[in-house]
Amino acid sequence: MTKTSIDVVINHEAHRTADMVARRSYGKLIAFLAARTRNVAAAEDALSEAFASALADWPRNGCPNNPEAWLLTAARRRLIDAARRRNTSDGAVPQLQLLSEELEVASAQTEIPDRRLALMFACAHPAIDAELRAPLMLQVVVGLDAKTIASAFLVSPAAMSKRLVRAKTKIHEAGIPFRIPEPEELAPRLDAVLDSIYAAFAEGWTDPGGTDIARRDLTEEAFFLARLVVELLPAEPEPFGLLALMLYAEARRNARRNASGAYIPLTGQDTTQWNAGMIYEAEVILHHARTLSIIGRYQIEAAIQSAHIARHRSGHNNWPDIVTLYDALAAISNSPVVAINRALAIAEIEGPRAGLDAMPRLTNDTRLNQYQPFWAARAELLSRIGACNKAREAYDMAIGLERDPAVRSFLQQRLAALT
Repeated sequence: MTKTSIDVVINHEAHRTADMVARRSYGKLIAFLAARTRNVAAAEDALSEAFASALADWPRNGCPNNPEAWLLTAARRRLIDAARRRNTSDGAVPQLQLLSEELEVASAQTEIPDRRLALMFACAHPAIDAELRAPLMLQVVVGLDAKTIASAFLVSPAAMSKRLVRAKTKIHEAGIPFRIPEPEELAPRLDAVLDSIYAAFAEGWTDPGGTDIARRDLTEEAFFLARLVVELLPAEPEPFGLLALMLYAEARRNARRNASGAYIPLTGQDTTQWNAGMIYEAEVILHHARTLSIIGRYQIEAAIQSAHIARHRSGHNNWPDIVTLYDALAAISNSPVVAINRALAIAEIEGPRAGLDAMPRLTNDTRLNQYQPFWAARAELLSRIGACNKAREAYDMAIGLERDPAVRSFLQQRLAALT
């Protein structure tokens, strides 16, 4: 092997290691760096510079035995240097010294304390705009970029980016503590924590083949955080509901594509490919959540998934039960996603025209213009009543908005089948 070839291998190994740490430990490192200073933006900047240093140093000197500790040490130095530049008064010296000592002790530890959950609850503090809590968690804990988050929350990337910057400034200026709230403070913040975990899972679930490593890690991260919340709050039913919902969805991952990678909708999936162990665990967890006697959004969504699975396995028509569950969900959620799915369920009982009548209106929610499932559902129902021209227009919109090539191909086939 030539020196050039060796350099290429070493360089590749350095990038691979840095990428692995970024995917697995980004939120953990940010949480630890920001816990003392409560300055999330500064922690992000320091960690970004540490990664840049790693990509310059590791190809020359080899990857360290503990990459997380190496990055934490490098980020710590930059964080302290930046703090010194901002605070030159004598009064700031003791605080900087304490920060330096704490981070140095942590850097020497084999295992870095995991404070991600404390960071999530800081993001869910009442001082942060309620609509920004989940997006903020997705960026600082999971590491998603503003564009991806904006897509999930039907907001423009520029607007989302500005809002996230303001939210981080708010955490710093208000001195919001990084800690698990006391029991009496917990409930109002829990919804945002669960929403961000589910959004991370949903982003990872959009890679059904598991070929996108970053997205696959998002799914694993979401399961880790959900189980952590369940362990922390054993008397709260909604974390159990969320965990059950994620398990039901994950159980069907292998059935969502055929051997050629083509998309298969739920109605056409081979149930023998569903993960029976995950479904059983989801059923047990959902049953336990019901015993806690408080019904919430995630329990209802999990119950809907359970009903779909039961119908496919048994062949029993349980659409009326599903519509009832969607009615309950719509009563506590103003989500257009719920309205669309409820309309599709109504169509199965009362026909496609009734489903179209139940669909949300574009005039009432302009966000639907950029929401692919709305156009796909509308196209399907229009095609069933024979309104082919309008169905073609809706399919064109859905195809244009779809990111997944396999789903786009499926929609194109549906469009081509119109007579």
